[in-house]
Amino acid sequence: MTTQQPQPGHGPANRAVFDGVESPQDDHRSVVILGGGPAGLTAALYAARANLDPLVLQGVAPGGQLITTTHVENYPGFAEGILGPEWMQRFADQAARFGAELRYGSVTAVEVTQRPLHLLVDDDAVVLADAVIIATGASAKYLGLVSEQRLVGRGVSACATCDGAFFRDQEVAVVGGGDAAMEEALFLTRFATRVYVIHRRNALRASQIMQERALAHPQITFVWNTVVEEVLGDEAVEGLHLRHVQTDERSTLPVRGLFVAIGHQPNTAVFQGWLAMDELGYIRTAPGSTRTSVAGVFAAGDVQDRVYRQAVTAAGSGAMAAIDAERWLAHHAVPAASQLAALVDAR
Repeated sequence: MTTQQPQPGHGPANRAVFDGVESPQDDHRSVVILGGGPAGLTAALYAARANLDPLVLQGVAPGGQLITTTHVENYPGFAEGILGPEWMQRFADQAARFGAELRYGSVTAVEVTQRPLHLLVDDDAVVLADAVIIATGASAKYLGLVSEQRLVGRGVSACATCDGAFFRDQEVAVVGGGDAAMEEALFLTRFATRVYVIHRRNALRASQIMQERALAHPQITFVWNTVVEEVLGDEAVEGLHLRHVQTDERSTLPVRGLFVAIGHQPNTAVFQGWLAMDELGYIRTAPGSTRTSVAGVFAAGDVQDRVYRQAVTAAGSGAMAAIDAERWLAHHAVPAASQLAALVDAR
């Protein structure tokens, strides 16, 4: 089992990694945004329009999970839908238009007990920030098959809400045995003629009520004690090679879609030991806010949302985080980094 786009990090709370790395005062920003998905780029747009001169560290894969999505149909304003990569480029272009600086790079260590906040980027450069917005997202856990990764966005998905409508009147499969898998399977019955739930055990881990709903649904068929060994298809999913874990018997299941529902991993390893998190590693934020347990640090999008995980909700929380950061900076009378540079130049 693997996660998509695993993040680097020295975590938890390792200050020693900053030893010997220069902290240049000329790379001091009012707001640094970590992440280049809908949450991060919306935060960048709002922060830029507030004249905060934000720096966006997009990581190694700008665009987040949407970069692997072929078609997005559930975001308001795009009646005909839009390709995921094109859509994220529009996000980036709009943020850049108002002055946001977008830069490749991942934060590999943080130091948030001193001001300004210290961010180590790619292990060799330090960026200073008065406020930080964390929008590094959460990565879907996948099975780790080469054939699976090759077909992500072409029949392989980790989000039925996002992609289920593309499989109307077709047969699909869901892998998993928890509540998330049951929710995905039940949702998919709105579109698919048959939903196969593939589980490696002979009993589900889902709550009793979710089990009862799924087991009683006439469109859901359970395939017990079975694992997926290969996803079939060249340009799109055409079927699955399965193996029964007890008998070692092999079989082929013809389906057009595979939904992997074995969990998500929030990309928060680098912040462990610094910020309050729940038991799954999602960053805790104050109710009705994006504030974290550290003053001046805010979290937006899937990194703090273990429930909805939608582009539209991520974008909304990105806007919230930028507004929260702007108000926090104003309340603490922290001038924009560009204003500080101008004062230095004037002297």
